[in-house]
Amino acid sequence: MSQVDERHHANEHRAAREAHLIASEKARDLSRELKINDFHGGIHPPENKHQSTAEPIGSIPLAEDLIVPLNQHIGATAIPLVKLGDLVLKGQKIAEADGPVSCPVHAPSSGKVVAIEPMTVPHPSGMVADCIQIRTDGRDEWCALTPLADYKNRDAEELLEQIRNSGIAGMGGAGFPTAVKLSPRGGAVIDTLIINGTECEPYITADDMLMRERAGEIIGGVEILAHLLDQPERVLIGIEDNKPEAIAAMKQAAEGTRFHVVVFPTKYPSGGEKQLIQILTGREVPNEGLPANVGIVCQNVGTARAVFRAVTLGEPLISRVTTVVGESLARQRNIEVPLGTPIRHILENHGIDRKQLQRIVIGGPMMGYTVEDENAPVVKTTNCILAPTYQELPPPPPAQACIRCGLCAEACPASLLPQQLYWYARAEDREKLQAYNLFDCIECGACSYVCPSSIPLVQYYRAAKGDIREARLEKEKADRARERFEYRKLRLEKAEQEKEAKRLARKIAAEEARKQREQNADSPEAQAAKQESDVVAAAMARVKAKQASPEQQLARAQRTLTSAEHRVERMLQKVAEADEAQRPQLEAQLKTAELKLQDARDKLAEAQKQNAQPAASTPASDLSPAAASDAEPSIAEDKLTVAGASSSAANAAIEKARAAAAARASMSPQEKLTSEIDALKKRVAKAEARLQKARSEDDPNTAAFETALSKLQDKLADKQQQAGEQD
Repeated sequence: MSQVDERHHANEHRAAREAHLIASEKARDLSRELKINDFHGGIHPPENKHQSTAEPIGSIPLAEDLIVPLNQHIGATAIPLVKLGDLVLKGQKIAEADGPVSCPVHAPSSGKVVAIEPMTVPHPSGMVADCIQIRTDGRDEWCALTPLADYKNRDAEELLEQIRNSGIAGMGGAGFPTAVKLSPRGGAVIDTLIINGTECEPYITADDMLMRERAGEIIGGVEILAHLLDQPERVLIGIEDNKPEAIAAMKQAAEGTRFHVVVFPTKYPSGGEKQLIQILTGREVPNEGLPANVGIVCQNVGTARAVFRAVTLGEPLISRVTTVVGESLARQRNIEVPLGTPIRHILENHGIDRKQLQRIVIGGPMMGYTVEDENAPVVKTTNCILAPTYQELPPPPPAQACIRCGLCAEACPASLLPQQLYWYARAEDREKLQAYNLFDCIECGACSYVCPSSIPLVQYYRAAKGDIREARLEKEKADRARERFEYRKLRLEKAEQEKEAKRLARKIAAEEARKQREQNADSPEAQAAKQESDVVAAAMARVKAKQASPEQQLARAQRTLTSAEHRVERMLQKVAEADEAQRPQLEAQLKTAELKLQDARDKLAEAQKQNAQPAASTPASDLSPAAASDAEPSIAEDKLTVAGASSSAANAAIEKARAAAAARASMSPQEKLTSEIDALKKRVAKAEARLQKARSEDDPNTAAFETALSKLQDKLADKQQQAGEQD
């Protein structure tokens, strides 16, 4: 090595050493400046964390079916990108985010899409939601991944897009999309990044084991988060003092960085975001505010690790570390489990004893909730599956009356008045609930834990929050509907004004045109146009007269009369054969037909009168005696004769039908039924003859005739059955 290289190497070594000394000095200064604060209230329930920390993070065999919910985060449900029968690879995007506050969903393993439908998901209400079911093929084959090498030289928006496309949401339990959290609204200045490694909930040790075994990946993720936040002044990693192994591992991984591991006393619920911020910085997040309002961003250690793997390896969030614990299990530990794995599959691989099982809880005993359906899958926020026995976690005793002891107010970490909130929740007084800052409640369960009357206070608060959110949504919908109505009203008024303006313009133009015509009426051009119009009108009148001769009018009137008479005849027959239920409607139709018949007769009489006028106007002297004696009947006379004969036949048929109807009206019910049966028999006989003829002639309508005969036979059988029942 040359002397120049040696000097250059020495300078680099000296610069690195100086930078390390400066970072160490800053860390010592920060340590001296840091003051561990306390928050109001809090409790110390049994931790029960040793059961699941005896083994390292393990794994279980891949489930045959993975049920992947489309909403594993706060925000809008993702939109499916696959359809039934599609083959997918591990890590492939199968659902796209719907809006800014949403996350995409990826396939946890390779296989075939066998269902896209509502299925049971982990939720306190046991609700169902849209899911994609994947039948795994056992190969666990990855799709092509796209890591971002040298992320420090990448644009921040490109890193955020990578995190967004990887579907990363808060893994501490809230499920808020991480990319949104790393882009504070309103240009807030972030001076502190807090990494939450508290994990204060009893039984849960997923973050504890993650910090013990994956500390390097967590620190790598913290570096990416700090880079995205433009290197905030302070990066604090908060851990309770009941996790010595995790503290040691994180301190070792953070050595040489400016990140500071802060250890503080154990107290529940110090893992709450607002409580942790108060412990580490002394700042208080405003009512219904966000940490960004006080210059802070808080992320979970599991989220930091997921960010590291998404950026450096290109892996989307398709698995997580989950605690599987409870005395009804033969084996208690933490496992890295693919998202979508059914809870039943996990319990069976840990030796569940269902005789001892009291219930299944997602989360811990303080903030967790019971699930009834073991087919519900693991999602991005599932940090624990608790399967206790009756002795380990006995059911709560029946609630009693509040004795106003005030213990709940002393234990509340948000400095609320749980007793007042309880009364207002029971009274459904939403205004008072909001005035008493109901939404500052983190639902930690401390108030319920200390309540001597065993009142499930948190359940009341959850229900009240749900009612208020629903009322807000309804109000927003009503406001949007009112805005749409007002906009439509304005649009219609504007359109009407435009129409009125056009109408007025046309009126003015017409008036001006009329005046112009009056002024030009005496001109030669106007007179010539008038003469031409008169000639056209006269020609049209002659054409119309030719088209409507008296003989044609007479023929048309005769056809109309014949049609009307036939209709009246058919209606009379239908009335005669109808039962009591159908008769009023048919009689109304008969009345209409009779009115049309009378109108046709009147028109025929008028046509006959007009047709006779030309013959009457011809003098008899104009005909010779021979012609007069030998003259044949005119066409008009033939038509009058036919019309008279047709009218007589029609009148006779009408009278006959009326007589039949009158006779039927005087019949008893038994006689009417007998008459109907006889008529149906005749119709069946005619239908059979018609079908026989159609078959012999190979008529294409034979099938229709068979159907008609079948219906008549069924109707005849029904009538005969009625007759038998009357006998």
